[in-house]
Amino acid sequence: MNANVGSRLRALVIDDSAYNRATIAQILEESREVEVIGRAADGEEGLRLALELKPDVITLDLEMPKMDGFTFLRILMERQPTPVIIISSYSRKQNVFKALELGALDFIAKPTHHISPELSEIARELLAKVLMVRQLSAAAVRGRSMRATGAENAVPSSASPALQAGAVVIGASTGGPPALQQLFQSLPRGLPLFYLVAQHMPEKFTQAFAERLARYCGLPVKEAEDAEEVQIGRAYIAPGGHDLRLGRRAERLVLEVRAADERAKYVPSIDQLFASAADVLGNRVMAVVLTGMGSDGCRGLRRVREVGGRTIAESQETAVIFGMPREAIEAGLADRVLRLEEIPAEVERFAARLTTGTGG
Repeated sequence: MNANVGSRLRALVIDDSAYNRATIAQILEESREVEVIGRAADGEEGLRLALELKPDVITLDLEMPKMDGFTFLRILMERQPTPVIIISSYSRKQNVFKALELGALDFIAKPTHHISPELSEIARELLAKVLMVRQLSAAAVRGRSMRATGAENAVPSSASPALQAGAVVIGASTGGPPALQQLFQSLPRGLPLFYLVAQHMPEKFTQAFAERLARYCGLPVKEAEDAEEVQIGRAYIAPGGHDLRLGRRAERLVLEVRAADERAKYVPSIDQLFASAADVLGNRVMAVVLTGMGSDGCRGLRRVREVGGRTIAESQETAVIFGMPREAIEAGLADRVLRLEEIPAEVERFAARLTTGTGG
């Protein structure tokens, strides 16, 4: 990458709207850390400039003339993998996840198809996600994609009560969608476990994300609903804009979904998910921190360790953004530091210990 520490990030803006191009460029250049080196009105022009100028980061609209954003991503990731931030409207959820499959790093949800005056609502988020490129690992620059395995139908889950089962609670932020798909595709089936996920993601996108995971992973995955009874063998995704917690009602485990505090820095909260699972299940919890910025998850990991649960942090070798795993590791809260592809085997070992009664 060209994004050396101390140098300005070189950005390329691709959007078929002249207003959007000018406004995005203005937002980025308000930071002394970013220089907009080019603007393109369609995918063909954007690809030419990307290969010629070799930017550190690209902002991309998906719906463009001549060459759409999907074709652009396919060619770019084959020829010159570059961090790409998608700017998409709420009505184009499936397009966003298709772009992530093709190697895009992250996305910004804009209120309408055209940015127009509402851009002020996303300006801070846009700049933050562009600047996070400085934290990218080599794995991200090479372009990790969400690869479908062809599992179009979810494997039926067990209907057994989950009270005596174990829980794998997972927290992720930037880079999380492809990491979660890879993880769920690789997990052994039939384990006495259920899975709860807090993925930092805007409201209205998590349902589409859960449906896509279910379609491609062969694992029953759904967006969590308040008061829903937990089932063994299923995965539940915290709804965007809400916090997910595990609760107990008599002999049943249930999901608790609450609107997040407007002042919260991280939504959905990984800390709240981890701590609630630890409080309900004790040492029958494995907490996993995947790629992402910030420190969300550290307080929750500490609680999991206090009750004898197992804690895992993704290693720098595979984490797209090493921020959250690094915070956990440096705080001494990770029992093991593993590459993404090593985590499924650790989950299987955790399940085996539960079965034999040796705890977490």
